[in-house]
Amino acid sequence: MTYACETPAPDYRIDGFEASTEKIEEDFSSTTITGDEFVTLATHHDADGRDSYLLLYDRAAIWDIPGTAEYVSLHITRDVEQRTFTFSSARHSVAPLAQNWLIGRGCPKEAVDVSDHHGLRPADALTAHLEDLLRTNPDNRYEVLNHYTDNPCSFAFGVEVRTLVYDSHPDSADTPYCLFLEETAKDLRSYTVRLGAFASVEEADGWAVERDTPLPLAPAPPGMADRRTAAARARSTVAGAGLAVAPAPIAPLRSAGSPATRRRGGTP
Repeated sequence: MTYACETPAPDYRIDGFEASTEKIEEDFSSTTITGDEFVTLATHHDADGRDSYLLLYDRAAIWDIPGTAEYVSLHITRDVEQRTFTFSSARHSVAPLAQNWLIGRGCPKEAVDVSDHHGLRPADALTAHLEDLLRTNPDNRYEVLNHYTDNPCSFAFGVEVRTLVYDSHPDSADTPYCLFLEETAKDLRSYTVRLGAFASVEEADGWAVERDTPLPLAPAPPGMADRRTAAARARSTVAGAGLAVAPAPIAPLRSAGSPATRRRGGTP
């Protein structure tokens, strides 16, 4: 999903606090260096003032290396007696993964709801269901391997995000490499998520490059295997549809831990 509306600056609530170490200060400054481009999607502050959780969308990510994840999650922890703080952060390809990260660190589930933010909506029930799988990650079944965000910054194209995970569930033993494909409409009002299943990383990468067949869909999630859902699942991106053209050879997916080391040029 893509967010472009103006919103207030993130509320870190660290006025009057100092970083607990010089390294924490440097890391926090590096993480928030593009803070004026952050869109706040969700914020929660514990009543005792010790913990804050923020889910942010980074509009400056389009100037980073191609494929850079656009969501940032922050967990700030304060020592209210010593007036110091520490923090942890992560980048995520899609909002449900950022929500999962924050929930795993103690944020209440209801506090990271972004369903009403700026009017962007899941296009169908399957999209909402697949997002919920990523958000809850039942039994820690999904391990994120790599991802790629294709945001051409143009109303002529939609935004596509590919997130490759390893699915440890026994039902996925034959095709454990699952590709969550999120496509945002050109008008930025709605988006779909579909789930493809592959026997190997190479197969997933090959499909992402070639697009000469429909997305090989994973089995329908429990409770979703009706005719309308089956029809929706069948509508998947093929070669050239709604994508910005990238010069070959470029890896179709970016490793989950890849550092951001160079900037993207051009005009958004």
